[in-house]
Amino acid sequence: MSSPRIPASLRRSVLAAARGRCAFCRSEEKLMGVTFEVDHIVPRLRGGKASLSNLCLCCPSCNRHKATKTYVVDPTTGAETPLFHPILDHWSEHFAWSDDGAHVLGLTPTGRATTEALKMNRSQMLALRRYWLANGNHPRNAEEE
Repeated sequence: MSSPRIPASLRRSVLAAARGRCAFCRSEEKLMGVTFEVDHIVPRLRGGKASLSNLCLCCPSCNRHKATKTYVVDPTTGAETPLFHPILDHWSEHFAWSDDGAHVLGLTPTGRATTEALKMNRSQMLALRRYWLANGNHPRNAEEE
């Protein structure tokens, strides 16, 4: 069965709102060498609709690790917690950058659980962030909401 397509006008609105960044890890599409994807924050499988309030731009890695998850386990408490919702939540309330700029730090149960579930600090990303920092392209240099 084929999945319903997201209308082109809605896709353009999602892309414009994202300013070229993954809603989760904040990586910029132009620096990743891959095309980012429009993701259903609440997956269609769980009743999510193709609407501006439920779609975000997502790098392929975050999207694959997220899959159909809406709740994940906080590695500190072991409690199930909602996955970060890029439309309803503010990134800076749940995440921060480490002093060296390589790691995404989870500040809240949602931030910690999302960082872990989406593998946001895997070795490849740490290396990329260090490179971006050295070249002035680190995501923390972009304005935060």
